[in-house]
Amino acid sequence: MSPFARLSHSAVSRAVILAAVAGTLLASSAQAEDKLPTPFTQEVLIKTSLLTLNDANVTGNYAVLHAKLAKPFRDQFNPDKLKQAFKPFADKKIDFDFVVAKGPVATKDAEIDEKGVLRLNGFFEGSNARVLYDLAFVPSEGDWKPIKLDVDIKPVAAK
Repeated sequence: MSPFARLSHSAVSRAVILAAVAGTLLASSAQAEDKLPTPFTQEVLIKTSLLTLNDANVTGNYAVLHAKLAKPFRDQFNPDKLKQAFKPFADKKIDFDFVVAKGPVATKDAEIDEKGVLRLNGFFEGSNARVLYDLAFVPSEGDWKPIKLDVDIKPVAAK
């Protein structure tokens, strides 16, 4: 069996979608909802989210990840639920901290959808793995915060 695993699960995805719906209710009161963040800010959002998730998986402590999520996501997932959702990565000791030194490659243009959700999709290319991400953010407590973390790790063929 490959050491690479899909991070998201259908049950988690359904709950994330529910959290995203709840998050859109918050979007109407936040200032950032109608303005696409700069490319630099987008990269910061992506890397911060992925590296916080990576740290949680490596250490087994999901409290910081939980604290950085949008309120609707935090309401749906406590740290223990997050730990269970991302168990395949922790169990396989998958570490993708190399994203800090790489630039993200977008697979879709960044957009703010009709519900005020910022959507960022792409990947980071490592020497032996590709980290694919599908992230969504909503304005929460004055900042863009994650409402969806969908990450997949794929091995990269040797060159």
